[in-house]
Amino acid sequence: MWRASVLTIFPDMFPGPLGESLAGKALAAGTWLLDAVDIRDFATDKHRSVDDTPAGGGPGMVMKPDVLARAIDATATDARPRLLLSPRGAPLDQNWVEELAGGAGVVLVCGRFEGVDERVIAARDLEEVSIGDYVLSGGEIAAMVLIDACVRLLPGVMGAAESSAEESFSAGLLEYPHYTRPQLWEGRGIPEVLTSGDHGKIAAWRRAEAERLTRERRPDLWARRPGSQTRPARPK
Repeated sequence: MWRASVLTIFPDMFPGPLGESLAGKALAAGTWLLDAVDIRDFATDKHRSVDDTPAGGGPGMVMKPDVLARAIDATATDARPRLLLSPRGAPLDQNWVEELAGGAGVVLVCGRFEGVDERVIAARDLEEVSIGDYVLSGGEIAAMVLIDACVRLLPGVMGAAESSAEESFSAGLLEYPHYTRPQLWEGRGIPEVLTSGDHGKIAAWRRAEAERLTRERRPDLWARRPGSQTRPARPK
């Protein structure tokens, strides 16, 4: 069974949105498991301290390696990937999501403050992952994003297999436009090809639209589509 273990100083944030919609139904059904581990439980002082001032000076605080290492050691007792949510990490993409969803689950470390002591990242073999080029208050929301992206790909969660096969990024492209009834809305009609009944033409139109949107809106993604020599490898 796919299992997500989240190390955080705010365990009450979970399951949060993950307890609703598709992910929530699958969680209630036992399709996947969620553990929210309180890092403060592994502190040894009466204040349950998990941070200290940065070596060399500077603003903010840094998460302590000894406390975090104890939390990781007590949680990551199997071969699941150990991921640190970090703005300096490798970008999370659909290929990586599919890889993670196909495994046994993930151990996610949610950073806070100015960051995590570099020594524990190396000593516990944490792979850093980013959900975008911006900074959040902590890794919890990013962890939810990663978990939701994986859980929806688990067998039976979404229902029809076609739902994920034609989504944005599934073929290195953005998704084609969608339409539904009414046939005419505020003077705008549905493209005739979609009501033609010709499945071959419909498939060709959808592919062409996906390619057009990707070229126009995400030239970076277009350059990295499958088969392109410019597609970057994820750092190890």
